[in-house]
Amino acid sequence: MYTGFAEVYDELMADVPYGTWAQLYSDIMAQYGIKNGKVCECACGTGALTIPLYKKGFHMTGVDLSQDMLWIAAQKARKDGIAIPFVRQDMRQLHLHRPMDAVLATCDGVNYLLKEEDLYGFFAHAYQALRPGGGLFFDVSTPYKLQNRLGNQLICDDGEHITYFWQNTYHEKSRQVDMHLCFFVRQSDGQYKRIDEEQTQRAWQREELEFHLRRAGFEQISIYGNGMHAPRDKEERWHFAALRRVTQDELGEGECNGKAYRG
Repeated sequence: MYTGFAEVYDELMADVPYGTWAQLYSDIMAQYGIKNGKVCECACGTGALTIPLYKKGFHMTGVDLSQDMLWIAAQKARKDGIAIPFVRQDMRQLHLHRPMDAVLATCDGVNYLLKEEDLYGFFAHAYQALRPGGGLFFDVSTPYKLQNRLGNQLICDDGEHITYFWQNTYHEKSRQVDMHLCFFVRQSDGQYKRIDEEQTQRAWQREELEFHLRRAGFEQISIYGNGMHAPRDKEERWHFAALRRVTQDELGEGECNGKAYRG
């Protein structure tokens, strides 16, 4: 996934308000007492959110399974004079060398986890990657969106540089949508390069996500709509926040001169 697609990803996502998203996640993390510190963004793609969050004062690490995406992200950061480590890893087996204050997975990263063991695997590894009291923050496209907005739809666009056809098929039993994308990218000589991409997303129910978060050890779970409000009917995106619990042993180890553990 995301091999040839990486070269056109930013152009296709040009209308996504990443600056607004960065502010949203900054605000949500602040609600949990995380206003700066070390943050790992899983499924970071080309760093479109990683870099704005760095500019807001977070010490970012980007993780993605696509080496092509990471290469573009590194080039963008270097162009801005920013030093961000971008690491190729599977988020289901996340392993970092130092504890994080927060782990993020944005822009449908969790929707691409198709099995319950994959979902739990990510949550469990994110839990281990966090310091006690650290937070996991992620979003998902809702079942309503995948079934009613994307499912069984043909989406086409004929742009000046890119023409694409996006055919979706929703499977009600598995609650998965198969996405078949075909891009024609105009080259400098006027010819077109064809790029084919196939993806699958799963529509996770809120109860499933909460269950596996708690199973992994998270607590203080909050769910927001596409903003800082409570989820509404026909919401198209949910934002989740959850904290890694602090055990009594960890609390005792972190106490120093009467001050509680803060990582």
